[in-house]
Amino acid sequence: MKKIIFANNYYYLRGGSERVLFDEMAWLAERGHIVIPFSRRHEQNCNTAYDRFYLPAVDFDGLRGLEKARAAIDIVYSRPMKRAFGALLDQEVPEVVHGHNIYSGLSYSIIDAAKARSIPFVLTLHDLKLACPSYLMMNRGAVCERCRKGAFWHCVAQRCHKESLVASAVITAEAYWNRAFRKHDWVARFFCPSRFLLEKMAGAGLPREKLVHLPNALDPTRYEPSYGPGAYVLFAGRLSPEKGIVTLLQACKGLDVTIRLAGTGPMWEECREFAEANGMGNVVFEGYCQGEKLKDLFRRAAFLVMPSGCYENAPMSILEAFAFGKPVLGSNIGGIPELVRDGHTGTLFKAGNVDDLRDKVVWMWNHRSEVVEMGKNARHRVETEFSVQTHVDRLEQTYESVLG
Repeated sequence: MKKIIFANNYYYLRGGSERVLFDEMAWLAERGHIVIPFSRRHEQNCNTAYDRFYLPAVDFDGLRGLEKARAAIDIVYSRPMKRAFGALLDQEVPEVVHGHNIYSGLSYSIIDAAKARSIPFVLTLHDLKLACPSYLMMNRGAVCERCRKGAFWHCVAQRCHKESLVASAVITAEAYWNRAFRKHDWVARFFCPSRFLLEKMAGAGLPREKLVHLPNALDPTRYEPSYGPGAYVLFAGRLSPEKGIVTLLQACKGLDVTIRLAGTGPMWEECREFAEANGMGNVVFEGYCQGEKLKDLFRRAAFLVMPSGCYENAPMSILEAFAFGKPVLGSNIGGIPELVRDGHTGTLFKAGNVDDLRDKVVWMWNHRSEVVEMGKNARHRVETEFSVQTHVDRLEQTYESVLG
């Protein structure tokens, strides 16, 4: 039995990375480990006995003048957060700290707090943040790797983060600070959910011997598969440029195929206006969905479409679709091809190519028996290759190795 502190910017189910966080904490607790969360204070946080150690999350965009400058400093390196985390470490004395998304919030100051007490620190990488200050490796809607070798100044020059000079400058300063003061050195292992991400991180200079391929996992017994032909194509995700939502809408214009969009985001209004202007009555905007509503959308779908234009890491929504017995039509970019085996658990199309996506949607819609078989293959793959037992075994082995 070990005591492990999990650190993440948020302690509520905000996205796929938090889903991984909560699952790992639950699975380790089931094996008898003591798991303790550390986060920032937020009104949506789950209840915890440790929130007295949490500092409030700061709305950087809503601040002005001196307050904004102070917030910028804390984004780069938060000394108040270091003290707060140190207090928790002194009270609980964990064997290991496991970080998830800690950038631009908790900051790398918490790594120094662990280092000062000789407590091993491991970090799960959910995105490309360590090679790209704005974490997406995208610029103006296209893949961009200018910063990968440490030339982070490109982020400022291109205003990559929120198309804002100030916001881009802050996260660029964060990247240079962490590199200059070698903040990664105390991280004993970096968990990479995809081999694609592992290779990108190795290429960006992280020591390969510290990189551990740890695929995401889920418990398939929590999902009842539905192998029927389905009544529509499902998109479940954020309505934002990097997710390829524009490519999807353009590809489905004029098709006699219903597309249900489960999610919200910065392009919500733009997408609705596009659909209305082009008479796309086949597109249904479901808005933000969770719980039984989202599960029901998966069950009644023919397949999931993931048209991302960015380097996806290891999307949990693909594993969820597989668990429901649904294949995935995904772009051939990032870690998606590691999950979607073309012709076996789904189909791949050329990222950003409207015509190729349209052709693949039509093919899958018109070949229902093949799609049902792909769905069965997908379910089998989740059961055999992405098991909870294997995932937790690997976590425990890694904790033991860094303690040894």
